Amino acid sequence: MHQSFGQSSPKAFRAYPKGDIDLESGTLKRIRRQKNSQPGLLKMVKNIKNHLHYLFKLHPFAAFIFSLFIGITILIFLAVFENRFRPMGFPRKFDRVSVNYYPYSKLRNLVMVAGHSVYTSSSCEKPDGEGSWFLESYQKHPGQAATFLQHIKEGIEVTSKDDEALLMFSGGETRRDAGPRSEAQSYWSVAESKGWFGKEVSVRWRALTEEHARDSFENLLFSVCRFRELTGVYPSNITVVSYDFKEERFAHLHRLAIGFPESRFFYHGTPASSSSKAAAIKGEELVRAQFREDPYGCSGSLHAKKLKRDPFHRTIPYPRGCPELEGLFNYCGPVPYANSLLWE
Repeated sequence: MHQSFGQSSPKAFRAYPKGDIDLESGTLKRIRRQKNSQPGLLKMVKNIKNHLHYLFKLHPFAAFIFSLFIGITILIFLAVFENRFRPMGFPRKFDRVSVNYYPYSKLRNLVMVAGHSVYTSSSCEKPDGEGSWFLESYQKHPGQAATFLQHIKEGIEVTSKDDEALLMFSGGETRRDAGPRSEAQSYWSVAESKGWFGKEVSVRWRALTEEHARDSFENLLFSVCRFRELTGVYPSNITVVSYDFKEERFAHLHRLAIGFPESRFFYHGTPASSSSKAAAIKGEELVRAQFREDPYGCSGSLHAKKLKRDPFHRTIPYPRGCPELEGLFNYCGPVPYANSLLWE
């Protein structure tokens, strides 16, 4: 039986209203429902944090060992990733190549000056004196040092006439008794002492060094790679500065070995000293014969000579700066490298 209260329709009677009754004031306090503001993942993280906190308080030594184990595991993982996956092409964020940063990207032509000796004087007061250079027995002739100066001056002169040229002094740390000084740095320092022969403003900022070459073929190949490392491209034109009697070696044998077009290869030769010219020409005939049989200097007497010219066991960084030439760098044979190259 239903009872009605007043004239309104029947309503359900709540025996226990929602909320708490304050007995002193007789008022009803509403209960606020707590919203589930913390997602499950955040609660899980907080739980792990609390557990770790208690673990550190109850067992500090065990917690330390556990943390050390986690740290070592992470380091091992990163080391494995670096060694195994970096060669596959994963770039570092700070890798210059990955961000396409090349400090000399506007330069297009290479002028290479091949080094022949190491400057050993404590000052640059007499760069044209034989006593300022470390000379091998076959180089000890009057006027020899002056020929080195002439190469430096010629390279600067050629570069000054081409606004798109990069001047490269090439030559490694080839003399044990001269100490760990490179031929390339020697030439650059002498150029600096001479005020770049009046061309400092136009040439100095684009005069660089290649400090690993141990023979004339490496002078050329390593300088091309170094050019790519600095500009992001391979040279459109190559000019080599050395002795005039070495022109056939550079312009024919070495140029063919790297497959560079003859129409874009230029040579500036300067004469040897009068006292050494006859012996120099005779020695050059022997070296040319060796390079005809072994164009890449990778076996026999040419290879042995390169090892002798590396007394400090320098690690050669190439072809890292010119990855497109890796096949050429690894090639060793009596005939020119057959695969196509970018400048072809």
